[in-house]
Amino acid sequence: MYERMLEKQNKPTIETMKAYCGEASSLFTILHSWLMQYSDITYDIVFPYGNHYGWGIAFRKKNKLICNIFPEKDAFTVMIRLTNQQFESVYDKVESYTQAYIDQKYACGDGGWIHYRVLSEVHVEDIKKLVKSKCHI
Repeated sequence: MYERMLEKQNKPTIETMKAYCGEASSLFTILHSWLMQYSDITYDIVFPYGNHYGWGIAFRKKNKLICNIFPEKDAFTVMIRLTNQQFESVYDKVESYTQAYIDQKYACGDGGWIHYRVLSEVHVEDIKKLVKSKCHI
């Protein structure tokens, strides 16, 4: 369940990634399209952190990493780092599912990383809130 795209020798396309997400393909499309509406956001298809993570999409704003999206069978995971202040600014505006990820973040400097599995439209909306907090958009 939730297997990632781990074949390093076969670089996928966005369409292949979308199809791989299965039941969550429409959610993947919604988030990808939303991120791409901002002219200063770019993306690359990458195999960034080794075999455990697999293929993903790195979204950047002026060379600064915004988030990674890792396609999975019937889902996808968004990996994002925010400062404690950014997490606090959205905490009361997100669902308890999202709050649990924030509560269990991997601490790093003044903030931390979350690996957020997206399974519904509500989750996509919460990821948008996190990205807006990070990028001030």
